[in-house]
Amino acid sequence: MGNHLTPSELAKESGLERKDVIAKCVELGVPIFNGKIDKTLFQTTMQEFSELGPARAASI
Repeated sequence: MGNHLTPSELAKESGLERKDVIAKCVELGVPIFNGKIDKTLFQTTMQEFSELGPARAASI
């Protein structure tokens, strides 16, 4: 499977709802280009955010 997925495909792989994938992309600054999201960038950004914790990440 390719590295650029639709929000629905990424939601299925990540265990999130489609709307939550889109919300996280907007919140964390992960681009959605032509309706596709870079899976690796999304996963890496989500991992970094979870390691920082919400309080620390909010100050960035």
